[in-house]
Amino acid sequence: MDLNADLGEGFGTWRLGDDDALLDTITSANVACGFHAGDAPTMRRVCAAAADRNVAVGAQVGYRDLAGFGRRRIEYAYDELRDEIVYQIGALAAFCRLAGTTLRYVKPHGALYNTAAVEECQAAAVVAAVGEYDSTLPILCQPGTVLAQLATGAGLRAVAEGFADRGYRPDGTLVPRTAPDALVTGASEVVERAVRMARDGVVTARDGSQVPAAVQSICVHGDTPGAVDLARRIRSALTEAGLPLRPFTG
Repeated sequence: MDLNADLGEGFGTWRLGDDDALLDTITSANVACGFHAGDAPTMRRVCAAAADRNVAVGAQVGYRDLAGFGRRRIEYAYDELRDEIVYQIGALAAFCRLAGTTLRYVKPHGALYNTAAVEECQAAAVVAAVGEYDSTLPILCQPGTVLAQLATGAGLRAVAEGFADRGYRPDGTLVPRTAPDALVTGASEVVERAVRMARDGVVTARDGSQVPAAVQSICVHGDTPGAVDLARRIRSALTEAGLPLRPFTG
């Protein structure tokens, strides 16, 4: 099983989360590419730190929305969104190269992630960007979504992702960030959800129903309260359950 987290989400003198501590625990790092968060020095620093720890680096691409942290839905023309995603992938790939590693996958961030899960135009832009840049790069996304279907249809690898610290709706989509139960913060519950997804392929929705969630990677958000401790507990629990961690990219 893979354990991923969002990293490099500060910019300038402002930092969000403990990137170094998370890199000591996770196996894949979703690195912000400067649009929803991050900047060039941060990207360089995180790529170098990930390379030192043999953590796989992925481009976390998002809307051009620093003020909203990429969590506000934006209408885009297909070609504009496609090209802005290519731009972000290329930027992070350059810093991976300087760090002596390679870019291993792509994951949409925030509102782009949620929109591409259900809307064909934005999902198609993500798929086109990845396919044109490097069709060997997997796309990390929720299983069964429009994005996953279009990626697979285009011959790309869609890697199924689950969220240990996010609430689920009965249809398998995530509870919106604006809702009071969007985040799951209790450590025991977060760990239990991670193990059930990894071992049993299910997650409990907010109404108590059991939602299919056969995943290859589990995410802990870097800005979730206590993220480092949660990631460490998840890693220990998965190992104890006979599910050792390794990057899904091999």
